[in-house]
Amino acid sequence: MYRNEKICYNTCMNIQHDKEQLTKQLLDWYKQNARVLPWREKATPYRVWVSEIMLQQTRVEAVKPYFERFIATIPDIPTLANTEDEVLAKLWEGLGYYRRVYNMKKCAQVCVEKHGGKLPNTYAELLELPGIGAYTAGAIASIAFGECVAAVDGNVLRVFSRVLVLEEDILKESVKRQYAKIVQMYIPKHESSAFNQALMELGATICVPNAAPRCNICPIADNCKGYQCGKAHYLPNKAAKKTRRIEKKTICVLRYKDKFHVRQRASQGLLAGLYEFDWLEGYQSKKAVSEYYKMYVVKNIRKLPDAKHVFSHIEWHMKGYLVEVEMPCEEGVWCTLEELKASYAIPTAYKAYKDALEKE
Repeated sequence: MYRNEKICYNTCMNIQHDKEQLTKQLLDWYKQNARVLPWREKATPYRVWVSEIMLQQTRVEAVKPYFERFIATIPDIPTLANTEDEVLAKLWEGLGYYRRVYNMKKCAQVCVEKHGGKLPNTYAELLELPGIGAYTAGAIASIAFGECVAAVDGNVLRVFSRVLVLEEDILKESVKRQYAKIVQMYIPKHESSAFNQALMELGATICVPNAAPRCNICPIADNCKGYQCGKAHYLPNKAAKKTRRIEKKTICVLRYKDKFHVRQRASQGLLAGLYEFDWLEGYQSKKAVSEYYKMYVVKNIRKLPDAKHVFSHIEWHMKGYLVEVEMPCEEGVWCTLEELKASYAIPTAYKAYKDALEKE
């Protein structure tokens, strides 16, 4: 790959494009087509940070209500630094990957201790904070502070792999660093915020994943080498994912009068610190479940829906029962459905069972 200030030339493909023209096309399109998003309307460093963490592995439409509620409840970094973990978990309930919000609290505490309760205003300083990686640091530095630095997320990796016909595995950290250097060469010195957001927007709305780019309406199609040589639909390249481990579980929702039983998971590991319904390993029969809980005098037991939840490395395949008992166990928490919804963060993995209770 040969590059200078204006031209990017791929010697393997014998193709080139005008960098300045591509940048202009992208910015012109973005200025006319950018979605109205709550974190864009007022792009303070804190709001940009919260939105970027929430948007990791989560769709924009899903994030909007969470963002508004989070900002209304926790309006600044000092407040975040002093918020209880259970409150954070409840605000985050349904977004998944809860470690994100716990790392945000750690970061906020460092900001209070070392930066006067604010995020530092340079990429280098942001990168030193807990829970902030290269992409998030680049996004905050460029969008909130105007620093001329790349912010390379999955959207940007996908766009540039197609634009320049780069065929390396984009999941490799070395390749991501290479892309960051390439993207850096395209950023207009005084429009880093708009440029980085335009790339993300293009990747989210037009140069979409799953081998289905909407090249017919892409503003930079005439400067996209993948489109011109017919390779856009086959890029980017990613290493095949490892097969997820299947774990079979029987979810047992214990009910005593008008209250349901939940217990808190361990403070470390998967879904750390969240609340869950009781469960047994493997698929258990109604008879086996009744026998297991006989010490609490099972009054009635009824089938609940089957469910499945996919984590990054495992899948839970679940069968469930509503188990009505006449004696409450002492461990864990007994709460009404209203209390459960208001105060206890239940992982999305148990959504089917939480929803079933609302129909009772």
